[in-house]
Amino acid sequence: MLSIVIPTLDAAVGLPATLATLGAAELHTEIVVADGGSADATADLAAASGARVIPSPPGRGGQLAAGAEASVGAWLLFLHADTRPGPGWSTVVQRFMAEPDNIYRAAYFQFALDDPAPAARRLQRVVDWRCRTLGLPYGDQGLLISRTFYDHLGGFRPIPLMEDVDMVRRIGKRRLVPLAAQAVTSAERYRRDGYLLRPALNLLCLGLYLLGAPLSMIQGIYK
Repeated sequence: MLSIVIPTLDAAVGLPATLATLGAAELHTEIVVADGGSADATADLAAASGARVIPSPPGRGGQLAAGAEASVGAWLLFLHADTRPGPGWSTVVQRFMAEPDNIYRAAYFQFALDDPAPAARRLQRVVDWRCRTLGLPYGDQGLLISRTFYDHLGGFRPIPLMEDVDMVRRIGKRRLVPLAAQAVTSAERYRRDGYLLRPALNLLCLGLYLLGAPLSMIQGIYK
């Protein structure tokens, strides 16, 4: 079984489309939504779709860890609430899980945004370079990993942000595999903050994190 873990916090706008995409796949899956105390209809929408909703203190790292602990699948797929796997995703996921050598590897989707603007396409190329060159896919690209490998690594750490960077650095570039399918993420924050400012802030946060700056300071900049 594949367990799909989605951390949520006031995600009622984007979550239904993600759940509909996942529910249409021909895979034996369970969907676990780890909700960090949403004040909107997130939990009700998730439950109505057939997902299992578990409460968790807010903080993406802790929510991902709680969702993984509550799940039962031999494989785990971690997704953001506003990220929808693209066409053919279930086939490439099945192929990855079926390969015995991948037990101690992890995989991620190709980054895409739901925005036809040229700036979005340029950003996608930058992200592709970052993944190929630095081995740093982010959480909005999903993470597919066997429970065996996940447990071996110690799972997600309960930190409020940079949990994705922390995890992929422990996985290591040589054990990260790009999947031949996209994950389409909402471009709302880029449209709101700008296609130059938002990536620049993300890069600043990454640099500060790698230098060991306090997470509370990084979180303030990120928000």
